[in-house]
Amino acid sequence: MALEIKILDYGDIELESSFLVLGRDCGRTRRVLTLGFLILGGKYPVVVDTGYRSNQIMETLGMRGLQYHENMIENQLARHGVRMGDVRFVCHTHLHIDHAGKDDLFPMNTTVVLNRKELEYSVSGLMHPQYPAPDIKHLIDRLHTKSALRFLDLEITGPIELMPGVYCDAANAHTEGSMNIIVETADGIATICGDVIYDFNDQIVTPFHEIHDWEPRTTGNHGTSKRAEKASIKKLLSNSRYLLPVHDRPAKIEGGMVVGRLHDQVPGPIVQSLPARNWFPA
Repeated sequence: MALEIKILDYGDIELESSFLVLGRDCGRTRRVLTLGFLILGGKYPVVVDTGYRSNQIMETLGMRGLQYHENMIENQLARHGVRMGDVRFVCHTHLHIDHAGKDDLFPMNTTVVLNRKELEYSVSGLMHPQYPAPDIKHLIDRLHTKSALRFLDLEITGPIELMPGVYCDAANAHTEGSMNIIVETADGIATICGDVIYDFNDQIVTPFHEIHDWEPRTTGNHGTSKRAEKASIKKLLSNSRYLLPVHDRPAKIEGGMVVGRLHDQVPGPIVQSLPARNWFPA
């Protein structure tokens, strides 16, 4: 059975728009998705990112959480016939407040997988409010429990195979320890890219039709350089058939461009097609 990715809907967040795309609609509030991912078709299920702990914890960042009963991770997994205890690995693109809030609901014999540099970065004080104490302290408990936490050193090793068809690779963007999860599907490479991309339209589609074509916009929330952010987005567009960020629906990529959007699974039906660019206007 080929690997496929199911989208998990953990609820929405309301936040200031320029947090998502640098300089975009400053002062205006936007509502965005918070997604997780369930990789099926292998020997065992794998979850990527677990959402935020509670609506209240989002208030510590001045944001509004909109998480309801149906968004609880156990209910999202149940939609696909998966129980919490069935999950072998929980992988984290990074450990920000809206990505690692439900790890403590998984049993300790589920292994949480993360890039070592990300845990180091989470306690550095850089981007401090985005790493809430309950989430990080739980990971320290896992650190002291056999097989409950697995570290990768992706900046040194390069990509690491987690299981057949699933690889982890350093993102080199958003946070110092962010990683991408690369999945070999029947229709090509699908990359779960966390928050390297927040918004396909405002970061990629619209900018690629402007005077500096092929130059993506960065997010308004990153701990690396602008050069690193742009380079990482370009690498994703070059190397993936599908891209899956956490705060936007998945995109299909051809020739380094977004050509379609998907909804709740990858591979899956295209729910929106984007017109091809006219390279040689009359």
